[in-house]
Formats: sequence, structure tokens, C-alpha cells
Amino acid sequence: MARAVKDAMGGLPSQFWWLWASTLINRLGGFVTTFLALYLTTERGLSASFAGMVAALYGGGGAVASVVAGVLADRVGRRPTLLISQLTTAAAMAILGFSRDPVLIAVVVTVLGVTANAARPCIQAIIADLVPDKDRVRAFSLNYWAVNIGFGVASAAAGLIAEHGYLLLFLGNSASVLLCAVVIFLKVPETRPQDAPAAGDTADMSAPPATGLGAVLRDGRFMAVVLLSFLVSLVLMQYTTSLPVSMGKEGFSSADYGIVISMNGLVVVLAQIPVTRALRGVRPVTVLIIASLLSGFGFGLTALAHSVPFYILTVCVWTIGEIMHNPTSMSMAAALSPAHARGRYQGIYTLALSGGTFAGPLLGGVVIDRFGSDTLWAGCAVIGMAAALGYAALAKPLGKVIPPAAPAGSQPEREPELEGRG
Repeated sequence: MARAVKDAMGGLPSQFWWLWASTLINRLGGFVTTFLALYLTTERGLSASFAGMVAALYGGGGAVASVVAGVLADRVGRRPTLLISQLTTAAAMAILGFSRDPVLIAVVVTVLGVTANAARPCIQAIIADLVPDKDRVRAFSLNYWAVNIGFGVASAAAGLIAEHGYLLLFLGNSASVLLCAVVIFLKVPETRPQDAPAAGDTADMSAPPATGLGAVLRDGRFMAVVLLSFLVSLVLMQYTTSLPVSMGKEGFSSADYGIVISMNGLVVVLAQIPVTRALRGVRPVTVLIIASLLSGFGFGLTALAHSVPFYILTVCVWTIGEIMHNPTSMSMAAALSPAHARGRYQGIYTLALSGGTFAGPLLGGVVIDRFGSDTLWAGCAVIGMAAALGYAALAKPLGKVIPPAAPAGSQPEREPELEGRG
């Protein structure tokens, strides 16, 4: 066990672990977004359609933030952009807790969507700056692990806290973001390369410095990875609305859905590190091919599910695909990003994921209404197979760009500490 922990966590820069800790703190206090719809409908007495509109506004704000924050991370710096994001998020959380007018609530949630999601491309760029190529999948996996641990604990705690008043959720979330900002301010340095790409970076060194988002959109290899990540995101996001709707049509209760979907978080927390360790030494493209198939066919198996245990089995299959795909895809996007334009690249990549979060549930609902649930699950299998074929087609052009992680049990090299840059 000690050796497994060392293999999974050893050799990463200390600044990464402070960033990891800040992510965990942030997610441990992430009460509001999970319970926002329930708060609006039960506590404020607003309609379900209003709650849906507010959720869409939050998602729209996140889409805007992905691009804007990515540009600012390159021009202003990762650290100041991240700190501004966290401070404004803390303020917006607190204001939202005291807001009563529906228009004001809608406006504040839109602002919150921008500020809260502006952190994502910054964090991904910092990890890419701090961690060498061979350890990035591991680093993104550990960060993803922290996100899910925090989400699971916060979701359980929020229900108990809400019994004493929803205002405590908003203020607690605000406090956790502020504490996260303090950790970043004190312990995480600025990592933005000042002039040229960092030594040892495997992104294309011959490319001229990017001067705008157009340079990102013209990068064929990177945009192909973005498109394939979007396709997998379309599939994975079916758990948010399509899965509970389908289970409801089958006669299952909300409690049944709660038991089924809880397996997603449990599998991520328990399997993230073992799966990541087992895949060290495997080519990233191969991991993404397998992950796409598991994601697609995991949801495809839902068409055969007629009992809670079978639904749980399907969730376990596509969750393994999720924990294989997301960190590896993030690492691949980072490896393809020139260091001087990494914020822009991560912004476009994050925008694709946000697009999948928005379009996946929307398309899933339309397909269920018009063609039935079985057609949707079959479509998920087809999309997963298409994504796998897409990654297979990219195997040769990406093979020399992105090296596999060091095999489990090897001694990872320690990245030199960054000094005088924060």
C-alpha cells in the first residue's frame, strides 16, 4: 500500500500539492450549485422553469468564462486571474444568499457562472506549467480525484446544513472559496512563461507565438482532440437528466436513482488512483480509445437495464471510462498547448466541455421524447465508438507528441522547485 501511494503521489512539485489542497478546500465547500434548483423551487417558491433558466444562465456564464479567462491567463497571468475569479466568486455567493428578487437572482447567478468557471482554464494551465509531460496524466487524475472527494462530501453535508437554513450554504461556500484564494495567494506561484516555451515542453516549439484565439482554432491536432472530448462529454452528461428521466419512465423512484448515481462518485473516489497507476506506461491515445468505448457502451447497456443492480453495473462501466478519459484528455490538451498560449488553449478545451454539459442533456431529452430511451442509449454507444475511431485516427500524429507516463514502480523525477516567480 505504501509503495502504491508513493507511485501515485510521489515526485510532483510542492506547488502542485498546494493547488490540489486549494481545489479540495473549494470543493468541500461547494454546496450552492448542487442544491441551487432545490433552493429556488422550495425555499424561494419559484417555478421549475425559472430554475431551469437559471441553470442555463450559469452554464452560459461558464462558456463565456472559459474563453475570457483563458486569454487573461496568458496576458495577465494565471495567478492574478485565478485570484480575481475566487474573490469575485466569494462575493457573488454571499450576495446570492441574500437575494430575493428573481431578476437579481438571475443576474447574480449569471455573474457566478462567469467567475466560478473562470478558475478552470487557469488551474489546468498551472498544472501544465508545473508538471512535466510524463507526470501530467497523474497530476490531472489527482486533481480530478480531489474534485470528486470534495463534491461527495459537500453533497452529503449540504443536506444537513440546509436544515438549519439555506443562507448557511451560501456563506459556507463563500468562506471556502475565500480560504482557497488565501492558499493560492500564499503558496502557489505565478507559472506563466514570460518569453519562450518552457524547457522540456513537448508542444510544437517551431510554431510562432499565438496572438489570438484564431491561432488555437487553426491548430488541427488540438481542435480534433477538443472535438472528440466534446463527443465523449455529450455521452457522459446523460446522467444528469436522461438517466433519471429514463428510470422514471421505467417506474423507478427518485430514491432508486439516488442509489444508482451515488455509485459514480464512489467509483471515482475508490478507483481513480488505482486505475491511473495501472495505466502508467500505456500510450495516452490507447487509454482514450478504451475510455471512449467504455463510456459509450456503458450508457448503451442502459437499454438492457430493468433493475437497480443492473443500472449500478452500467454506472460502474461508464464511470471507469470517465476516470480514464477526463484526466488523460486534459493531459493531452496540455501537451498540445504551446506554453506561451496555454491559457487560450485550455480556455477552448474547457469551452468544449461546457458545450457538452449544455448540449448533452438537451439532446438527450429531445431523443427520449421523439424516439424513446432505447434509441438514446444506442446512440450513446455509436458516439462512443465514433470517438474511439477518431482517437485511433490520431494515434500516429499524436504518438510522438505525447509520451506515455512512466510505468508503475519506476522512480519519478522531481520537477525543480520554482522560486522567485510568485
